Amino acid sequence: MTYRIMRAEDYDGAFALWQSTPGMGLNSLDDSREGIVRYLERNPQTCFVAEEADRICGTVLSGHDGRRGYFYHTAVAREKQGQGVGSRLVELAVEALKAQGITKVALVAFSENDPAGGSFLPKPQAEALVNQNALPALKREGRSARRALPSECRYCFFTHSLLR
Repeated sequence: MTYRIMRAEDYDGAFALWQSTPGMGLNSLDDSREGIVRYLERNPQTCFVAEEADRICGTVLSGHDGRRGYFYHTAVAREKQGQGVGSRLVELAVEALKAQGITKVALVAFSENDPAGGSFLPKPQAEALVNQNALPALKREGRSARRALPSECRYCFFTHSLLR
């Protein structure tokens, strides 16, 4: 398995992976070739792919707003899951963001996705911040915020401090 910076010419392989990933939210504007190339041009050192035998097996798109980093389209081919591919991609993205002075990162996920799909996230510090009131409510109920995502929430943000 080779890990490297994502390039514009990786689009077709990455898009095929995203299309085959259950629960991956894609849209015609942001996820078009032009949209992804624009994202890569804005974030040239923070997006990564895992490649094996000339096939994209994993991706993470990451970038930042100068304050907080964000992960999008974090995906691993089904047959490569559980082998550390997602963890390695996230590690690479975290290191790239740290090198740019970013100290917090958030992963954007659909709340209806299987929470186990985010098993590559750093477990001790990860929290699902679905809105300002959801986390305290989950804690009051004695539920794990990382594993109990409210069904009424469309997006969840898993946050992690990079200072640890």
